[in-house]
Parts: sequence; C-alpha cells; structure tokens
Amino acid sequence: MAFSPGEVGAYRIVSAAAVLLPLSLPRIAKLNRKQIGNLAVVGLVGSFLPAFLFAKAQTQLSSSITGVLNALTPLFVVVIGALFFKAKITVRNGLGLLIAFIGVIILISVKEGSSSITSLSSINAYALLVILATICYGINLNIIKHWFNALKPVEITAISLLLALPVALGYLLLQTDFTHKLIHEDGALMAAGYLTILGVLGTAVSLILFNGLVKIASPVFASSVTYLIPIVAIGWGVWDGEVLLPGHFMGMIAVITGVWIGNRKKKKQVIAAPSSSA
Repeated sequence: MAFSPGEVGAYRIVSAAAVLLPLSLPRIAKLNRKQIGNLAVVGLVGSFLPAFLFAKAQTQLSSSITGVLNALTPLFVVVIGALFFKAKITVRNGLGLLIAFIGVIILISVKEGSSSITSLSSINAYALLVILATICYGINLNIIKHWFNALKPVEITAISLLLALPVALGYLLLQTDFTHKLIHEDGALMAAGYLTILGVLGTAVSLILFNGLVKIASPVFASSVTYLIPIVAIGWGVWDGEVLLPGHFMGMIAVITGVWIGNRKKKKQVIAAPSSSA
C-alpha cells in the first residue's frame, strides 16, 4: 500500500474540499460566526473523523464486515436524536438496538482461524473504529437536520469540507511524508489518482446528494441507505476472495435484522368510513 491510513483519510478530505472551493469560498463570507462554528463541527465530525476511522479499520477488517457495521448508522441517528435532540425511542427502536448490539458483539468476537466466538478480551478493536464512525454519522445527521434549515445541501457540504481542509492539509503536510511518497515511490501517483476519484465522487458529490436527502426527509430515513452498503460490501468481499466465518454471517444477520426492526415504522391502520344508507 502506497499510503498510510492517515494519509488516505486526509487526502480524501483535501481532494473533496479542493474540488468544491469554487462553491465554498463565495458562500462562506455570507455566514455568521455561529453558522461557521456549526459547519466546522459538521466537517470534522461528519467527514474528517470518519475518513480516518474507516481508513484505519480497513487495514484489519474485511470490507464485508465493515459494510455491515456501517449499517448501524440509522440506529445511532435514533439514539443521538433521543439524547440531544428530544426525539423519542420506541419499544421497536429498543428491540432493534438490542438485536443489532448482539450482532456487533458476535462480529467483533469472531477470530480468524476459529469457527467459534472468542472471549471479549480478544475482540477486534478495529471494528470499534467503524462503530465510532457510525456514531459520528449519527451526530452529524441530527445536526444537519436541526441546525441548518436555512442552508442548502451544497452550502452545507462545500463549506463544512472547506473548514475541515486546514486540519486535513496540515496533517498531510506536517505529520506525514505524503509528498515524498508521491514523488519517489512507484505507484504513488496512480494511488493518489484513485484517492482523488474517491474524494470527489465518494465524498464531495455523495455528500451533496446525501445532505439533500437529509434536508427533505428525516435523518433516520436518509441514513437508511446504509441498508444497501452491506449487500454491496459483501458482494465485493466475496468477489475479492475475502474469508468469512460462520460467526461472521451470524453477526451480519443479527445486525441487519436489528437495524431493520429498529427503523421499521408501524403500519397505520386505515379505518373505512361507514357507508350511508339510502
């Protein structure tokens, strides 16, 4: 691998913020100090930290397991909303959380080379990085929905990434040898090209679309697109030859089931109006 996980995460933010500079620079001057502060939180919690956490986690986790753990986002949207934004947790939400939590415990406790679940003392700590990233997403989605009614999705995305840019660029240039690798290591330029595509499409463009969905719908509904991620991740993982143990499949089923139960809305009963007699 040409770049470290930290370099991957930082460059992803740099490339995403850079491509949106024509949109962010003219707009940031129109915002007040409170809006800028809130957008800085969105940039750091919703983009910067998850980029680092996922990059680090992927060094020790299969894409299949990472994708399934990412499906916890809707549940953390509910939890964060209840804790800090006066949302309510229903019995259905609680049951879903419990089932998903059991699935997470199974996933992080299965040890490669063993068909059984190991003790909690030997859990895969890298899975906890993905869970922390989904908590960041849960915080971020609630902030966007409740704090930014007046801003457009493109403004939220472009300016939040602009505010995260100095931190990412500073880390990249001062704490790593990214530029040295870029010049001297074979394959580094090609790797940087792929990372640029990831930053532009996977961060900048996708965040604009996603934040737009959050604005017109509920954070829970918007985050439910993560249901698709496990399907895609498992498919790519199997195609790439990743090894999944029976315990992994048990945990995956539990997580996806728990997330589905926790976010499934109760069907409204339709009461037919009584017909009038002639």
